[in-house]
Amino acid sequence: MTLLSLKNISRRFDSTPAVADVSVDVERGEFFGLLGPSGCGKTTTLRMIAGLETPDSGTIEFDSNDITNLSPERRGFGMVFQNYALFPHLNVFENVAFGLRARHKPRAQITQQVTSALELVQLPNYEKRRVDELSGGQQQRVAIARAIAIEPALLLFDEPLSNLDVTLREETRGELRELVNRLGLTAVYVTHDQEEAFALCDRISVMMSGRILQTGKPRELYEHPVQLSVARFLGRNNLIRVVRLSSSKSAVGEFKTLEGDHKLHLPIRNDDLAPMNKPCFLAIRPEHLLITRTNVRSENVLPARVREFNFAGATTSIKLDANGLQLESLVLEPDSLAIGDSCFVTLPPERLLLLNE
Repeated sequence: MTLLSLKNISRRFDSTPAVADVSVDVERGEFFGLLGPSGCGKTTTLRMIAGLETPDSGTIEFDSNDITNLSPERRGFGMVFQNYALFPHLNVFENVAFGLRARHKPRAQITQQVTSALELVQLPNYEKRRVDELSGGQQQRVAIARAIAIEPALLLFDEPLSNLDVTLREETRGELRELVNRLGLTAVYVTHDQEEAFALCDRISVMMSGRILQTGKPRELYEHPVQLSVARFLGRNNLIRVVRLSSSKSAVGEFKTLEGDHKLHLPIRNDDLAPMNKPCFLAIRPEHLLITRTNVRSENVLPARVREFNFAGATTSIKLDANGLQLESLVLEPDSLAIGDSCFVTLPPERLLLLNE
C-alpha cells in the first residue's frame, strides 16, 4: 500500500535543474533508497519530502493527502542528516528531546520517550553526556535517537553513515535496518554508496542528472540494468561495444565486438535495442566470466592473455586482454595463473545483457 507518492516533482536553482520530473511511490513499511552520484538531485528530493524545499512543479502526497506546501513541522517526519546536526551546547538528553519539546509534550512523556529512544540505539544512560565527548558513531546514534523519539510517520536519512569508518559503517547499517524493521517504520534513505543501498533497502531508485533512471529491488537492478548509465554506475561491468550481424528475425543475435573483432552470441528479447549495423553495448559482470587454461569448445569462448592481478582478500580481480578487448574477471582462486599467461575466457550467453545509450 502506497504511503508516500512523488508525482512529477521538479526543482530548479536559478537556471540549473536539480530535480526533473521525478515520480516515485514508497510503500508502507518499506525501506526505500535513493541512490546516485554526488550532485544527482537525491538530497534535494529528500529535502522536498521533508518540506525543507518546495517543488517548482508536481505534488507530494503522504497517506493520500497532498503535503506539497505543508511546513516541515506539520509533516511529522524524522530526519537524520549527513553531519548529524546535533546541538553542541546541549547534552544528549536535550538533543534527543528537542523535537518533543518543540511539540510541547509533557515532561514525563519526554523523559520516557528519550530514554526509550536511547535504549533502542544502544546508548542507555548517556543522557547527561556532552555531545563533543562522543565518538562519531555515538553521535550518529544520538541523531537517529532524536529522529525516532518523535515517533515519526516517516524516517528520512541523508547519507547518515558516510562520516564513519568502514568497519563501523557496516556494523551500524545492520543495526539501523534491524531498528527500522523492529519499529515498523517507513524510511527513505539517500546514499551514493551502492553496497550500502543494496544492504539496507527493499527497493531503490537510481538517480542521475536529476532524473530517476530505474527503480527496482537490489538484485533486479544489479542483474538487469535497463540502460548503459545504470550499468556503469552499479558496480563493475564489462561493457563491450558491438554491432549486430544477425537478422532481426533471429531469436539468437550474433554480434561483432568493435575491439578484438570477436563474434558473440546471445538470446534477443528486445529487437529495438539492437538494430543491425548500429553500435550498441553488451554488459556482463566480472563474476560471470569463466577463465580456463584450455578451450572448452562452447559458445563465446575468446583467447586471452592475463595482464593484471588485483588481490582483494576473498576475491581476486583478473584483467584480461582478448586481442585488444579489455575484460575483467572476478574469481575466488586465480588457479595458478600469472601475468602474461595465455588462457581462454567464456562469456555465457545467458549472462550477457544488451544495452543501448
